[in-house]
Amino acid sequence: QVQLLESGGGLVQPGGSLSISCIATASGTIGTIRHMGWYRQAPGKQRELVALIPSDGGIIYADSVKGRFTISRDIAKNAVYLQMNSLKPEDTALYHCNFLIWRPTAWNSYWGQGTQVTVSS
Repeated sequence: QVQLLESGGGLVQPGGSLSISCIATASGTIGTIRHMGWYRQAPGKQRELVALIPSDGGIIYADSVKGRFTISRDIAKNAVYLQMNSLKPEDTALYHCNFLIWRPTAWNSYWGQGTQVTVSS
């Protein structure tokens, strides 16, 4: 089984910065990771894509975070990170990481429990 563990959320003032992390662990080999990504869900809203980093490059960002957020990864650690700058109150949400992994004979989508990011003065 694959487990994703997020960390780094918290409370930050508007204009501030925050970095969140997600590490995937598994019993045995984790498998081939197709992509790593971050999604968020605010109260009363649908979950939305924040940023996605495929295994072959071609990073995707939501228009609302372009120029402010940066996604990165450490393949050796099976980890993905999200650096968030110039945070706005509308960035407040529960942030989930997502990995698409070939394991063992099919693609499987794994989600973390989420880490809360609150932007407020």
